Amino acid sequence: MPDGRSIRIDIGVAHDPYISERTDTVIVELHEGDVVLASLNTVLEPGQDSQARALAREIKAGLESGKLEPTAGEVEPLADEPR
Repeated sequence: MPDGRSIRIDIGVAHDPYISERTDTVIVELHEGDVVLASLNTVLEPGQDSQARALAREIKAGLESGKLEPTAGEVEPLADEPR
C-alpha cells in the first residue's frame, strides 16, 4: 500500500465448518496481519486458477497504486467481473 501497510490477498474456495458438504463458492479475502479487512464472493468457479491469479494481480496493482482501498466495496467490482 502507498501508506506502507502490507495487505495479503487470498483467493480460494470458501470453507464453512458449519456446512458439511463441499461448496463451490470462490472468495477473495484481504488481510492485514491477522485482521480480515474484506471478504467477499467472486464469480469465479473452482478450477479457474489462472483467472484467480489474474484477479489477485489486478487487486494487488490497484492497492499498490492507491486506486483501490482494502475494502469489500472497492474490490467487489473486480470480484464480480467475469474472466
